Amino acid sequence: MGQMQGKVVIVTGAARGMGAAEAELIAREGGAVVVADVVADQAEAVAEGIRTAGGRAVAVALDVTSESDWASAVQVAEELGGIHALVNNAGISYRVGLLDTDLDDWNQVMAVNLTGSLLGMRAVVPVMQRQGVGSIVNVSSIAGLTAYPASAYSVSKWGVRGMTKVAALEFAPFGIRVNSVHPGIIETPMLDNAPDVMKTAFASATPMKRMGQAGEVASAVLFLCSDGSSYMSGAELAVDGGFTAGGAFRGVLNEIETANGAPVALRTDRA
Repeated sequence: MGQMQGKVVIVTGAARGMGAAEAELIAREGGAVVVADVVADQAEAVAEGIRTAGGRAVAVALDVTSESDWASAVQVAEELGGIHALVNNAGISYRVGLLDTDLDDWNQVMAVNLTGSLLGMRAVVPVMQRQGVGSIVNVSSIAGLTAYPASAYSVSKWGVRGMTKVAALEFAPFGIRVNSVHPGIIETPMLDNAPDVMKTAFASATPMKRMGQAGEVASAVLFLCSDGSSYMSGAELAVDGGFTAGGAFRGVLNEIETANGAPVALRTDRA
């Protein structure tokens, strides 16, 4: 307990889903949280819940594509005692293939998922630089580790992954660590409109045979925000039930299991 005691953390997209779980867990571990989201009333509800439970939290309205909104969020954080960690969690999904992608929708996904993370880092780094320490966690996706049937979303998450590595190099002299988290299929409101067949298929292709929970991602984010990960920077942490470990091989196993009506028994054959 108390892994984040005395630290101030900004969490974006914190009004629901993974962002809310991250904010709540950080607060339970003693951190003061800036609960940032474009949906201000829901962000306030999360912050109020944290305060009711005895934690410290302030809600701010934040459009991650707005530099002025970022400046306001940074000011709120500094009033709480500095900025020790930033969780760039805000993101939107758009499940359309390349040839059918509308350009305005493409630009919006890039603006929120990729440029939003850039603006967040640019906003907090000067404060962290003065402190001589800081941790930035960019929430990417398994879509940033492999191809994914949502072109704009996947490209944006690959961009977050690459930008994380660039930032890790650039900010290391300032005492600032930058890492990325890559959630798999997680049971959050973002999937509310996803077809059931898609969710079932992803869960089936996951070695652990289930969707993940927001709290499981939050635990990984907490670790990267805390001093427990003090020698980690530029790392990619997959929280995906083994999905990316199997790759195409997992799909082959699924087909064999379906045909056999039973799990595949792996063994070593000796000549």
